[in-house]
This record gives sequence, C-alpha cells and structure tokens, in this order.
Amino acid sequence: MELRVTESSDDELSIEISGEDHTFMNVLKGSLLEHENVAAATYDMNPEQSGGQTDPILTIKTEGGVAPLDALEEAAISVREKTTAFREAFEAAA
Repeated sequence: MELRVTESSDDELSIEISGEDHTFMNVLKGSLLEHENVAAATYDMNPEQSGGQTDPILTIKTEGGVAPLDALEEAAISVREKTTAFREAFEAAA
C-alpha cells in the first residue's frame, strides 16, 4: 500500500491510497467517523470526475485541535483491533 499526501492543513488531510477499493475505504471511513473529533471523512475514486485519478483519495476534516493524521492513525489501529478480534472469534468458532 502506497500513501501520498495530496493536501494537508491543521484540520484537513487528503491522502491518495494506492491499490485499495471500496471495501477497505468504507471500513477506514467508518472507523474515522467513530472518532469524536472527526467532523467529516470521505473518499473519492471516480476517475471520470477526478481527472483520470483511479486510486481513492481519502479526505479527513477534524475539529477540537486534533490533527487529521493522528485521527487517521487511531482509526487504523481501531480497524486492526476489530479485525484481530473477528479473526480470533472466527477461529474459536471453527
């Protein structure tokens, strides 16, 4: 997975995430929206409206002095914890 920051400020961050699709992006976006200081989280991967861009661009807007990169890190950790818990529950049920 390759990440490329396309836009960055104190309360907004846009990152292009190479090689991902709607499955991963929806999970990550959902995790971001669970964060109390994330005002908005969305992604775009429509090449016709994005000048030929095919990899998703994730945009995060935060409030309360929380840096968007910190919110992204917390969301990624949350996704990892949830997938680990799911895998363990699945293996225990088998």
